[in-house]
Amino acid sequence: MSEKEKDPSATTHQFQAFANRQPAEPVQTPRGNTGLILGVTAVAAVIVLAVIGYLMVG
Repeated sequence: MSEKEKDPSATTHQFQAFANRQPAEPVQTPRGNTGLILGVTAVAAVIVLAVIGYLMVG
């Protein structure tokens, strides 16, 4: 017999340990820049209202 026989259970146990491990930190989903989006939307709304007001007066 060969002395360098690989034990198939060793890799199985290693894989099971890898598959069953808990992540160190919970995975956080990336959130968009909600504040930036709201700010840009607010500025755009103010500009649109200003243009409409200018066209109604002028």
